Parts: sequence; structure tokens; C-alpha cells
Amino acid sequence: MGIESVGTPTMWVGFTILILALLALDLGVFHRRDHAVRTREALVWTAVWIALALVFNAGVYRWFGPERGLEFFTGYLIEKALSVDNIFVFIVIFSYFKVPAAYQHRVLFWGIVGALIMRAVFILLGAALLQQFHWVIYVFGAFLIFTGVKMVGGATESHPERNPVFRLFHRLVPSVKTYQGSRFIVTEAGKRYATPLLLVLVCVETTDIVFAVDSIPAIFAITRDPFIVYTSNIFAILGLRALYFVLAGVMGQFHFLRVGLALVLVFVGFKMVLTDIYKVPIGASLAVVASLIAGSVALSLLRPPASPGHPPAPGGDPNG
Repeated sequence: MGIESVGTPTMWVGFTILILALLALDLGVFHRRDHAVRTREALVWTAVWIALALVFNAGVYRWFGPERGLEFFTGYLIEKALSVDNIFVFIVIFSYFKVPAAYQHRVLFWGIVGALIMRAVFILLGAALLQQFHWVIYVFGAFLIFTGVKMVGGATESHPERNPVFRLFHRLVPSVKTYQGSRFIVTEAGKRYATPLLLVLVCVETTDIVFAVDSIPAIFAITRDPFIVYTSNIFAILGLRALYFVLAGVMGQFHFLRVGLALVLVFVGFKMVLTDIYKVPIGASLAVVASLIAGSVALSLLRPPASPGHPPAPGGDPNG
């Protein structure tokens, strides 16, 4: 089965330049100085990233038609929802390493730059596999169903100290034990040493690879167009940092959200497995995904936990 893409080489290059410009503007101008990101600032940036995604979505709708426009929006919604699970892990990592609040934005920034590169590789590889081997879609679908079932069972807890990269890093990389401002590497007595902040970045990057293994197949259930998959995925990731600072303090209130995300994975998994029997209309897919996410949030608010267990605040001990 061939895969047709609306993206020309010029559009791929232009989109990449746009994203790099936005990232440079973000870090070089608006977040040039390290500081603890407050809720109000995070809300503003969350709105900005969502607005940019919707403007781009309108362009896709205008130039490539309603179907591609709906595919982008549905893919963006799925990736945005699944990115919430990343936030659970970020909270655990930052709490475990006691990352000062002023440095968390820098870690997330470079973590997302790495994620953009890895997602592009994963998407191009996934598109190539689907184009050459149609049966891979059944593997993707079965994997998503399996992952969703595991999430319903609560088997998604993160333990940074069990990460094999964590152990390998400590064994191979000379490191200092205390934070040195926002620096990832310091020089002492003519030798370079990694700071704990670099180890945190490594953990963030490796966990994102794990999440990409889930999210990339999920969006291929919505569209086979690599350009739509890539752009919707990238816009969802771009707003992840701001969303973290918005949600980090209230994630414990949405205790049914993970169940909703798990059901989304199961739905798109079955959508892929049954693709040769019945093709679910893109409008129906959007309705199901939106209903599952909104329903899990509403149920969380209507039925709060008996003993609320709020996750640690996003700040950390400045002294490490």
C-alpha cells in the first residue's frame, strides 16, 4: 500500500526552519534568563502554542482539504493527550533528582529538541515500514492494545534509578554531585565533568523515546501521511513544556485521565488491526478520542479520589 504525502521537500524544509526559529525565539529571547516558570506564564505559553497549532491546522484545511485538516486535528489531539503521560514522568524525574524550579525549563527545552529529532526519525522509519510491509500495521495495532491494557492496570510507574541509561551514565561519565547553576557540563582542574542536570536531561530523553514508541503508531492509525504525522506530532511536543508547568501541581486531581488515555490507545489499536475490514471515518475517530479524554477529565472532577495524592510540586531543593 502506497503512502501519499501532501508535503513537498520545500514544505518539509520550510516547516523545519519555522520550528527552529520558534525554538530560538523561545530560549534566546523569552526565556534567556533562568527562572521558575509561574502558572500564569505557563498558561500564556500554553495558549500561544495551541493557537499556533490551530493556525497551522487552518492552513492544512485550506490548502489540502477537509480530510487532511481533520487528520491533523485528530492526530494533534491524540498526541497532546498522550503527552500528558510524559508529564507524570517528568514530575517523578524532577522530584527524584530535586531539580531546582529555575532550571526545569532549560532541561525540558533541550529534552524537547532531542525529542523533535527522534520523532522525525521514528516517523520516517514507521512510514517506510508501512509502505513496504503492510502487515506492520497489525503489529503496531496489537502493541497499542497491549500498552493500553497495561496502562489500565496501572503498570506505568516510572523509576528513574532503574533506567539502564541512568546506571550506565553513573558508571561511565565523570560527574560532580551538586548542581552548578543551569550548566550541563563544568570544568574543574582542566577536566570536564557532567552535572546532575545532564543526567536529568539524559533520563528525560530516554523516557521520551519510550513514549514515542507508543505515540507514533497511534497517529499512524489516523493518517498515513508522513507530513501530517510529523507536523501534528511536533506541535503537540512544542507545547509540552508550558503544559508541564500548568499541570504539575494538579495532576493528582485527574486520576481517571490515565484510564482515558489507555482507552484511546486501545481504540486506535483496534482501528489499525481492523483497517482491512472496516475503515473508521476520521470524523468518528475524532469524536471517540475527544469523548474519551473529556469523559475521563469530567469523571475525575465528579469523583475525586478518597485520599487525594497530589504529585510533588514542580520545584526542587535549590541545593540539590
